[in-house]
Amino acid sequence: MTWMGWPVLVHSARTAVVAIASMLVAQLFGLPEAYWAAVTTLVITQSSLGAAFAVSWQRFVGTVLGAVVGAIAASQFGPHLLVFGTCVFILGLVRALVRLDLTAYRFGAVTLAIVLLVPRTGPGWQIAFDRFAEVSIGIGVALILAWVWPEKEVTASGKS
Repeated sequence: MTWMGWPVLVHSARTAVVAIASMLVAQLFGLPEAYWAAVTTLVITQSSLGAAFAVSWQRFVGTVLGAVVGAIAASQFGPHLLVFGTCVFILGLVRALVRLDLTAYRFGAVTLAIVLLVPRTGPGWQIAFDRFAEVSIGIGVALILAWVWPEKEVTASGKS
């Protein structure tokens, strides 16, 4: 592995700052699983605002769909495996109907799984809303970072 010097340090610092910022904002809002904001930010942080926006939009729409379907299913049926499978199938059909790409479907299914299958004591709608809020904060922080502190393209030689 080759040491790339300054660009590696800047990229690492940028990534650490955005992860911490997401976590702090989610904690500021009192969200119970603030780490999802940091995870989301790390997933969608891209080298340019345009790339970050495209991934963010798919993640946002998928999360909304997964949270809505998960809240309805959790409230009406509870965390049953067949309900989960049926909801994943329904998300796939909705994705095709509204012409979203597979990225949105994957994010929706992940949100659905977290809302419906992770054991919790609160109502399904609250879990779904918290998940939506955590992801939205992560997306927002990542987009702000891409705008305020854009990452320069780094070549294989480590030069920007």
